[in-house]
Amino acid sequence: MINIHKRSNTVIIVVHEIYGINRHMKNVCQSLSEKKFDVICPNLLKQEEPFNYSQEEAAYQNFMENIGFTNASDKIKSVVFDMKDKYEKVYIAGFSVGATIAWLCSEVDCLDGIVGYYGSRIRSYLGINPLCPTMLFFPEREQSFHVDELILSLKEKNIEVYKFSGQHGFSDPYSPKYNVNSEYEAYNRMVDFFLKH
Repeated sequence: MINIHKRSNTVIIVVHEIYGINRHMKNVCQSLSEKKFDVICPNLLKQEEPFNYSQEEAAYQNFMENIGFTNASDKIKSVVFDMKDKYEKVYIAGFSVGATIAWLCSEVDCLDGIVGYYGSRIRSYLGINPLCPTMLFFPEREQSFHVDELILSLKEKNIEVYKFSGQHGFSDPYSPKYNVNSEYEAYNRMVDFFLKH
């Protein structure tokens, strides 16, 4: 778990990808803390070391078989409830499966907002109606579904949705799918969202 306290009245719970708390997640936590937010990144894996990108299939299988969306969202919800007594504002920023987990937590009424990066499995949970401000980022294309169709469904719920150049993983500087312009624009939109709400 990453736990960075700046004595802020706002905490951001960062929810990692299938790989665990890797360099990318550590960078996100550090950069958000530099914006004067307290940051927590719980380790949802049952192991300390993150998976490498070359282990994508094993990491995905591990997540689906040993963790799962329901179990992971229950864990994050308990962190939200724990933080609500300690902070004026509690937000979630999720990446990939973490974005879908954030989406599953968005019906909790004590949450102040969520931001999700390329939560492709959100498409399996379109019955959810967030009770908090919600902003989602998607790449131009995904391998397993049509991004524009999902975006249309989400916009019907009055959710702020943005599509960026690049592929799934565009905000990760350690990924071959990194897109520096998309990462920069998405990150700034996320920080503005936390400051605005």
